[in-house]
Amino acid sequence: MDIRLPYLIFLGAVVSVRDAKTGLGVRDWRPEACAGQWRLPGCAVDLGLPDLDPVAAVAAGAQSLLIGVAPVGGQIRPEWVPALVAALEAGLDIVSGMHTRLASVPELAQAAARHGRHLHDVRHADRRFPVGTGEKRSGKRLLTVGTDCALGKKYTALALTRAFVAAGHKATFRATGQTGIMISGGGIAIDAVVADFLAGAAESLSPANAPDHWDIIEGQGSLVHPGYAAVSLGLLHGSQPDVMVLCHEPHRLEIDEYPGFAIPPLGEVIDLHLALARRTNAAARFGGIALNTSALDDAAAARLLAGHEDRYGLPCFDPLRSDLAPVVAAVTEL
Repeated sequence: MDIRLPYLIFLGAVVSVRDAKTGLGVRDWRPEACAGQWRLPGCAVDLGLPDLDPVAAVAAGAQSLLIGVAPVGGQIRPEWVPALVAALEAGLDIVSGMHTRLASVPELAQAAARHGRHLHDVRHADRRFPVGTGEKRSGKRLLTVGTDCALGKKYTALALTRAFVAAGHKATFRATGQTGIMISGGGIAIDAVVADFLAGAAESLSPANAPDHWDIIEGQGSLVHPGYAAVSLGLLHGSQPDVMVLCHEPHRLEIDEYPGFAIPPLGEVIDLHLALARRTNAAARFGGIALNTSALDDAAAARLLAGHEDRYGLPCFDPLRSDLAPVVAAVTEL
């Protein structure tokens, strides 16, 4: 997609940072592409960007409005429509990662046509995918997996890719969600693929490569999630990971927004992933555990990471505050 930058990030009226993960991800990994944020009355999330409305954003150089919200179900909310129309009228294209196609909203389609603006649906691929084959491909693959949604799989994959490259390895980040695609400029939104073709899409995302090249694949959902496990399984089988990294938020005890669904012990989650991953790669193994320690001070974070490392016998790290060089060495030297 020929997306015009920079973005005005639209946050609507969200109150939880988890619902603003798209905006947060682009801000953190593509800060140069962010001109400002647009928050509607009642919004409790602040990305730390200049607050601009569409007219002011265009004057500041913004060229596209990015919907930075990722609500459950991925639907364009009716209350957003007047604001999105106003953005088109001000001269902005719209970039969306929603399941709802922008052009399926009559007001948006009409306003875009009237003002010569573009509607970009990042989540929807413009090509078809084959059924997965399970055939071994050359190259190496690392897949981030998790105990739930929205707890660091994308950030871990991006941080590891950067660390792999810094250590002199050939490595490519492979985006599997709308935010990762907006950050990297390419990829496949795996949860928008018809179920029969999930594994095939994952195979297409990380094709055969040089034997020493690493594809660092962004994970989606969780095998223990009551709503999204199917996406996680298709991605797992098609990725055929040589190495997995388990991502976890230590103080999250239940699946987010699914009360009563406890997150299993990490050892059980690790065993489940190994059993299923080895259906398409018999040598699949875990290379580490990534913990989100943002709520802890340095000393408490160090104790938590050391405790998990002793318990599970794997390198444990926080992708945003740990030195990742030892993790990369441990993964690539085996």
